[in-house]
Amino acid sequence: MAAVLACDPSAVISHVSAAELWGLIGSVSSDIDVTAPNRRGRTPVGIVAHRDGTLQETDRTRLNGIPCTTVARTLLDLAAVLSPWELRKAISEAEVLGLLNIPEVRALIRRCRGRRGVARLRLCIDELDPSTKRTRSELERIFLALCKRAGLPQPEVNVRLEAAGIRLRPDFLWRDARLIIETDSRKFHGTASAFELDRQREQRFFAAGWQVVRCAWRQVEHKPQELIPLLREGFKRAQAAVDGPQT
Repeated sequence: MAAVLACDPSAVISHVSAAELWGLIGSVSSDIDVTAPNRRGRTPVGIVAHRDGTLQETDRTRLNGIPCTTVARTLLDLAAVLSPWELRKAISEAEVLGLLNIPEVRALIRRCRGRRGVARLRLCIDELDPSTKRTRSELERIFLALCKRAGLPQPEVNVRLEAAGIRLRPDFLWRDARLIIETDSRKFHGTASAFELDRQREQRFFAAGWQVVRCAWRQVEHKPQELIPLLREGFKRAQAAVDGPQT
């Protein structure tokens, strides 16, 4: 609140700081992002000021009495400063918390065409569209929520990884534990060719020193209580294998 008051009467908490306020991401910076469309002059120490004239009244709200950007506007601002997988994590958290209003986000995207981050946000929101059947992206979001319930560290999602001389994108990975989890749906992994390609991926990951665990859609979606203890134990064993015997 002090950061808002130090900037301008029309200022709001925005970007990463707004995402932290909404609970979409963890704390990542001591500086506070504030969007102050009418502010001029020097910015107080500890504040990152964004002078954005596209901010409208519909983009503003209050959370715990603090003026801040709406969830939709916050996601648009994040799309300009975060990587795609970090943005997906924030969108996933918004959905888990019941804060994601897709029509509102789409309306904001249409209004802000040409703005930095719009294309990235549109791509991520398109993954949620029921017409795409949401298979891959929905499974990923459900799995991330499941990891949170299991008390596991947040995995990296769909990041590039060099394995046996080839660049691959595992579904989820924990670098410290050298653990990869691949989540499979019948739609994309039920054919004979997909089965063979999946085995080749596993072999390359294994050759590069990674442990691979596969989970089926039905397990993640319908049997989370059975899967959670298995994930905990698998992560524990993978971490122990990396750490080596204790002396």
